[in-house]
Amino acid sequence: MPNPIYAIGDIHGYAAELERVLTLIEEDGGPDARIFFLGDYTDRGPDSKAVIDRLATGKADGRNWTFLMGNHDRMFSWFMEDFPRHDPLLLVELNWLNPRLGGDTTLGSYGVPVNGRDRMSDVHAKAREAVPQAHVDFLKTLALSHQTLDYFFAHAGIRPGVPLDDQTENDLLWIRKEFHEYTAPHPKLIVHGHTPVDSATHYGNRVNLDTGAGYGKPLCAAVFEGEDVWVLTQQGRNRLRP
Repeated sequence: MPNPIYAIGDIHGYAAELERVLTLIEEDGGPDARIFFLGDYTDRGPDSKAVIDRLATGKADGRNWTFLMGNHDRMFSWFMEDFPRHDPLLLVELNWLNPRLGGDTTLGSYGVPVNGRDRMSDVHAKAREAVPQAHVDFLKTLALSHQTLDYFFAHAGIRPGVPLDDQTENDLLWIRKEFHEYTAPHPKLIVHGHTPVDSATHYGNRVNLDTGAGYGKPLCAAVFEGEDVWVLTQQGRNRLRP
């Protein structure tokens, strides 16, 4: 039996949910379990600072954890640059601080309040003072994808028909329709988040682990062994079938 691989869906600033599923993984696979985090660690939820701190600490401690970038993580990282960048896949009038995206709650967790009357330059200056450099550095180190012999991990998915090694950053972080509508096999099983579903879903060629934690729903952790996939619960493993 191959060694299990664990994956955690979109966290979106819910630190208590992160601790809950990390406990489930440790109970199932021990403290050295290999975990893939699928991105979107921040925004919408109340404790983005605590989430980033927990993950960065795990990385510094040498845990067997792999961190992928989500589109929300890139927006946060770009905002923290000397001159904030606007994500080209967002509407012109929609920026990261808009409550629809949740950057306002992320900065709130760092003690930077945001309201509609604030000038972007003022918020940016306060954020640069409040967000620890270690958190900014952590965001810069996130991987766009990772693959093993059987699986390809990415935040949003892949563009069908394009070799896995040739996927673009924007597709790995943002793709939806073209990826979701494709039902033929991919070169490997794609494990992703990005698009909320009511429960973890196995589509045969992909597994979606974004169970809506960004909207206050339970975070999902899954375990992969060969062709078998399970969702972890308080009662143990529940098999996830195509």
